[in-house]
Amino acid sequence: MEDHMIRAIITDDEVRSVETLRKLLEMHCPSVKVVAECNSAAETQKQIVLQQPDLLFLDIAMPGKSGFDLLNEMEQIPFEIIFITAYNEFMLQAFRFSAIDYILKPIDEELLIKAVDRVERRLHTAANPVSIEVLKYNLKNMQHPQEMKVCIPHTKGFLLVHLADIIYCQADNTYTTFYLTTGKPLVSSRSIIDFELLLQDSSFCRIHKSYLVNMLHIKEYIKGEGGSVVLSNDTELEVSRRKKDHFLARIKEYYKF
Repeated sequence: MEDHMIRAIITDDEVRSVETLRKLLEMHCPSVKVVAECNSAAETQKQIVLQQPDLLFLDIAMPGKSGFDLLNEMEQIPFEIIFITAYNEFMLQAFRFSAIDYILKPIDEELLIKAVDRVERRLHTAANPVSIEVLKYNLKNMQHPQEMKVCIPHTKGFLLVHLADIIYCQADNTYTTFYLTTGKPLVSSRSIIDFELLLQDSSFCRIHKSYLVNMLHIKEYIKGEGGSVVLSNDTELEVSRRKKDHFLARIKEYYKF
């Protein structure tokens, strides 16, 4: 059993938070072995060298060096990270788009279990070191969501796409086809519902059971029972009767008219 344990370090400047997380892991995540508990970035750097962890639970807001400062000083990040953070709408969007695991304080045990499960799956396949770089990029641009990049999984891996380059998404059973400004469609292995949830706080709107559109690319709305929209690539898509009111409300809210 010991050989298959996930060796983890917990970093948080609040001692009580470290203790709480350790106890939750002991109770609900038996595959995790906490090998070090740290209260600062400097202490964490030493323990990473000593312990060679598989996983780091990292608090973002710490006095002195923050969790991000710690990562910026590292040439390589050969371990998984679950960020521990307080609520910030823009920051959480940056995490979600980058496909990075985070847990809000106070920690919810169910969300902790799910995050550890995802880490366990990644450790048994291929790690995703690019995600940290994407997260750093997104955090720099978090006041300008269209400049953020979103991680889109497909059959051969994943593609990083600027939100502004996505014109619309089309449902295809359990798959989703992305139509981009580059002109080359991208088929993702995830459903359109997943992307609707991921993009719901940005400029995207579900106008039909089959279509999720980027409002930035809407050129024209044509009235009708549900009506239709003409997009920047001259594609015309139907707006379903059920989605019409929601769509018009979102457009008014987005363009403030």
